[in-house]
Amino acid sequence: MVRRRFRRADDVPPAAAGGTAGAAGPEDDRPARARRAPRGRAPWPLLVPAAAGLVFLVLPLAGLLVRAPWSTLPARLTEPAVLEALRLSLVTATVATGLCLLFGVPLAWLLARVDFPGRRLVRALVAVPLVLPPVVGGVALLLVLGRRGLVGEWLDAAFGITLPFTTAAVVIAEMFVAMPFLVISVEGALRAADPRYEEAAATLGASRWTTFRRVTLPLVAPGITAGAVLCWARALGEFGATITFAGNYPGRTRTMPLAVYLALETEPEAAIVLSLVLLAVSVAILAALRDRWVSGL
Repeated sequence: MVRRRFRRADDVPPAAAGGTAGAAGPEDDRPARARRAPRGRAPWPLLVPAAAGLVFLVLPLAGLLVRAPWSTLPARLTEPAVLEALRLSLVTATVATGLCLLFGVPLAWLLARVDFPGRRLVRALVAVPLVLPPVVGGVALLLVLGRRGLVGEWLDAAFGITLPFTTAAVVIAEMFVAMPFLVISVEGALRAADPRYEEAAATLGASRWTTFRRVTLPLVAPGITAGAVLCWARALGEFGATITFAGNYPGRTRTMPLAVYLALETEPEAAIVLSLVLLAVSVAILAALRDRWVSGL
């Protein structure tokens, strides 16, 4: 029997390398264990400001619940003005989210998968509405899409289309402030996805469109869902850009946030009821997305 000489480290059989592998096992497992922070009693220098921050965030919501007119709540929720504002908010937020999916998912794929000059600048421009005051966004939309705007004047002269102070203006304003949430979420999901699946599909002869439709989209479906829900919630609560670009016309542009603002000046209890509706929607959305946010913890 001829004995084989092992010249490389990877040629060593498992029996011969057992001691080395056994010694290296805890070292390899250490990064996974390091992800979990030790749990115990929190030190009071951290506990006191944390409790103060929690009270600061929860106390206004508790005040809203305490001061709510619970006895007249069902009657106020069925008022025509409230139902009309709620219907308009749900319709415009849903339409805005659908359009954000149509334009935002390809934009996120472009930022995540294509290396082109100025990509960092484009990514920064996409995130601008996140930090831009919504009123400023409304003014910008008015200057571009208004009757005397850069594009709006041409739309009015060529097609007779006037966007400001219409329901379409509400949808556009909500798209402007909500699309970054979708793009950032989907881009993050695309960057975290394993590209080897797409490469395998390409080697099997699939076109880029087929790979995107049959492989990429299923991979990032949770990210798209989370981004769409956040986008919808942001569109539902939009106020500044809407009142600047679309106005505050009942049944046409008066969404729930605008109805809250108007009711606060004339009927505070109605404003509280409308605020409770928006609060309930926000809590439901956060509860639905909680599993995705904490799944990596």
